[in-house]
Amino acid sequence: MNLEYKHLIPEDFHPQSRVWIYQSSRLFFIGEALEIEDILNNFVNGWKSHGAAVKGYANLLFGQFIVLIADETNTTVGGCSTDASVHMIKQIEETFKVDMFNRQNLAFVVKDKIQTLPLAQLKYGFENGFLDSDTLYFNNLVATKHELLNNWIAPVKDSWLSAKIPQPSIAK
Repeated sequence: MNLEYKHLIPEDFHPQSRVWIYQSSRLFFIGEALEIEDILNNFVNGWKSHGAAVKGYANLLFGQFIVLIADETNTTVGGCSTDASVHMIKQIEETFKVDMFNRQNLAFVVKDKIQTLPLAQLKYGFENGFLDSDTLYFNNLVATKHELLNNWIAPVKDSWLSAKIPQPSIAK
């Protein structure tokens, strides 16, 4: 699976630009992805904060992750403009009958595909060999462009999930 995405992130955005990642409960179909691309472009082109244009970027990556970035170098994103972005994501949710806000669904690269697993089944995934410490994980909690480029897709052992990896029991 080709996991290249960094070339899609605008180079002219400050490394501390704010990032929001919304993971869909399923892969979007190609027709849906094209519609979502239009929705995202329309949103970013009209995104304002206190009347000032927000330098924004939005894209659907890997057919399942909506990445929204705001470069706050000139315009700070306030509560109302953040609410507008959440409203847009909720519209996508309703239109395409997906869940975009469930942070309990974790995404991994397993057998060269993006697979999701509920947090509650993480231990099961490790104990049954579906996951290991080197499995690539999509850390949707990244908050800046720098983190997006360097920590979004990383082995489980290099993420916050490392503390959740079951340790082998030592036989007595």
